[in-house]
Amino acid sequence: MFPLFHELHNGIYWPSLRLQVSKRVWSTGDRLLWSLVLPCVYLSLVLTLVLALAVVGVRTWLQARRRARRRLARDDGGGGGAAPLTMAFFHPYCNAGGGGERVLWCALRCLQNRYPTVAFVVYTGDQGVSGEQILEGARRRFNITLPRPVTFVFLRHRLLVEASSYPHFTLLGQSVGSMFLGWEALTAFVPDLYVDSMGYAFTLPLFRYLGGCEVASYVHYPTVSTDMLSVVRERNPRFNHSDYISSNPVLSAIKVLYYCCFALLYGLAGSCSDLVMVNSTWTLGHILSLWRAPGRTCLVYPPCDVAAFLDVPLDEDDEEVEDGWEELGQELGSGGEDDEGGIGGGGGGGGDRKCHSIVSVGQFRPEKDHRLQIRAFRNLLDRKGEGPGRRETLRLVLIGGCRNQEDEDRVLMLRGVCQELGVADRVEFKLNVAFDELKRELTGATIGLHTMWNEHFGIGVVECMAAGTVVLAHKSGGPKLDIVVPYEGAPTGFLADTEDSYAGAMDAILALSPAARLEIRRNARRSVERFSDREFDACFLSAMEPLMTRLLE
Repeated sequence: MFPLFHELHNGIYWPSLRLQVSKRVWSTGDRLLWSLVLPCVYLSLVLTLVLALAVVGVRTWLQARRRARRRLARDDGGGGGAAPLTMAFFHPYCNAGGGGERVLWCALRCLQNRYPTVAFVVYTGDQGVSGEQILEGARRRFNITLPRPVTFVFLRHRLLVEASSYPHFTLLGQSVGSMFLGWEALTAFVPDLYVDSMGYAFTLPLFRYLGGCEVASYVHYPTVSTDMLSVVRERNPRFNHSDYISSNPVLSAIKVLYYCCFALLYGLAGSCSDLVMVNSTWTLGHILSLWRAPGRTCLVYPPCDVAAFLDVPLDEDDEEVEDGWEELGQELGSGGEDDEGGIGGGGGGGGDRKCHSIVSVGQFRPEKDHRLQIRAFRNLLDRKGEGPGRRETLRLVLIGGCRNQEDEDRVLMLRGVCQELGVADRVEFKLNVAFDELKRELTGATIGLHTMWNEHFGIGVVECMAAGTVVLAHKSGGPKLDIVVPYEGAPTGFLADTEDSYAGAMDAILALSPAARLEIRRNARRSVERFSDREFDACFLSAMEPLMTRLLE
């Protein structure tokens, strides 16, 4: 007995005993684990199979509907030849008056001219209007008339993509809502080629994998960008980043994580596109980093109606302009300051007593930052003072479209801001104006004002330059990278980013002599030819050509 105890004590039998005990424990644990895991594995396999069958079934059903439509179209056409190819544009706000809508109508016009046998459809969420009224609105606002009719599919649930429907997690809510709205569009009409022209990237997988369509996209503005992430990381409050989040490090960290996850999903959805067109260098950089499809991505500047403004002569109140370039260099070199102050003082710009309009063109959306325009204008009036020929010679004109009641409420809020700052008598609001009135205001203005941070492009900026205004734009995004850039080494406008810098730049522009301003206006007008409708048509058709050729074969 004692030797046995001694051996046990020395560990001779302990390994075998421990092995037997561990076998019993692990055997019980394995059985429990497998009893829990195996049903989950089986359930996952069953659900995956059901989902795959559902996707195949829905895809088969939708393609059958497309074949039936094409067969019906062929029979209606006399039974001979192939059914017409159909191209559909997803643009829920096609009756709005913004730059994105101008891209839509110009794209349709050039495609109809290039492909006369292709039928075109527009998915829109506009209610209470007819297709004829929408086309008439495009003609009135943009001076665009389509050579052939298009078919409108009116969607009933546009509320799903309204930002006001999602007070929290707005990006995610709108993206999920766009998928439901896209499903409504897809079940209403199954096209051969689907084009997202408003930036709803999460509709692309629906039309590609369920509808069996070729898909393309024209991106005006990435839904999420690295700039947005930097704003949250730096805890910088902006219109899309509330103060209570920016002041809380925990909430800011959660929002950064949310944006990173959303950016991953956004990139996966966007990578489904067979063709990606972007509107500016700024947008191109973000889309390449998010969608990672460089071989399918190209830059196509949006169409700007520069031709409609080029017939307006550039002059400056009987001033001699032969030496405008030399004078411009002298005035810009000295900072453009007027020692006497004001518009009516002495010096280089002192003799200019005309009434000056400062015009802003842009939809009344929060990111356009009309508040900054009003504050900067108030700052400018304070610099000019109350004397004769000063305050009363300046007026700020805010021109833009209102998409919905939220935008109209924003205009009321901005009117209240004008009252609070004491500038209501010098500020005018012009909503949803006709093209003729827009042209009249721009050609009569001295300064074209733009204040949106990281504007994706800036069609309004280009129109101001073509009309002959001296542009003052935000020092970021498309205006900085693509538009307000030197032309043949000469300045084409001014950039600013704060209230003081805007007011100072406006003061400097007004202090320039008419001859110096005229030289800037001439440079700007020459530079915007690259943004004309003709250039857009050529670039857009060139980008679409490989895709259209494959479909028409």
